[in-house]
Amino acid sequence: QVQLVESGGGLVQAGGSLRLSCAASGRTFSNYAMGWFRQAPGKEREFVAAISWNGGSTGYSDSVKGRFTASRDNAKNTVSLQMNSLKPEDTAVYYCAAAAASGSYYYPDLASRYAYWGQGTQVTVSS
Repeated sequence: QVQLVESGGGLVQAGGSLRLSCAASGRTFSNYAMGWFRQAPGKEREFVAAISWNGGSTGYSDSVKGRFTASRDNAKNTVSLQMNSLKPEDTAVYYCAAAAASGSYYYPDLASRYAYWGQGTQVTVSS
């Protein structure tokens, strides 16, 4: 089992920044690729970003590419999402998730590939 706890959400004005963190415990953190997803009210959960087990590879959705950056610290068992130039449409509950790693270039964008999920943290961007 892997336990994931997100933090760092909050209310920010459009154009502002937030940094989300996800702390992992349980199994060896470096055995997992990590992903960030979000779900807005009335919408399906969508992929935001993912990072390979060693942090060497990352992937982003088109809607956040160039604004969001995923990183991880395997020594501290944490993964982060730096969110800049936030827009009202970024408002959602953000979840981190863990997927059993499958190589240095594995950073899946499908929710079904992730076995473990955090409880989510609310991000609200006001216009």
